[in-house]
Amino acid sequence: MLDTFYDFLGWAYPWTKSIHIMAVISWMAGIFYLPRLFVYHVEGPRREGVPEGSDMDILFQKQERLLLKAIMNPAMIATWIFGLLMVLTPGVVDWSFVWPWTKAIAVIGMTWFHMWLGKRRKDFMKGENTLTGRNYRMMNELPTLLMIVIVISVVVKF
Repeated sequence: MLDTFYDFLGWAYPWTKSIHIMAVISWMAGIFYLPRLFVYHVEGPRREGVPEGSDMDILFQKQERLLLKAIMNPAMIATWIFGLLMVLTPGVVDWSFVWPWTKAIAVIGMTWFHMWLGKRRKDFMKGENTLTGRNYRMMNELPTLLMIVIVISVVVKF
C-alpha cells in the first residue's frame, strides 16, 4: 500500500511541484502586500492617520481581511500541503545536506510572519494597533530575507 502511495507521488511530482510554486507565488504576493496595506492604514493618504471607524478605516479592514482570508491563508495551506508531498516523494530531498534544513527553518519563519500579520489585522479590528508605518515597513523586510534563504537553498542545494 505504501509503495503504491510513493509510486503515485513519483508520478504526480511535476504536478505537485507546479501547484506548490503557484501557491508560493500567491502566498508571497500577499505576504509582501499586507504590510504595505497596514502602512497605508496607519498613515492614511496624507500621513495624517486614518480615523478609527471612518469609511477609510472600514475599507482598509475589508481589504486586509479579504487578502488574508481569501488569498493568503489558502495559498499558505496549499504551499504547505504540496511542499510536504514533495518532501515525501522518494528521491526529492536528501536530509544529509544542509539546504532542506535551512529551507524548512525559513518556511517556518515565513509561517510565523504570516501569523504575526494575522494578529496585527486583529489589532486593527479592535482599534488596538500600536505600530507605525515605519514599523510595518521594517517588518516587511523579513519575508524578503526569508525568501532569499529559501530560493538559494532550493536552487544551490548546499
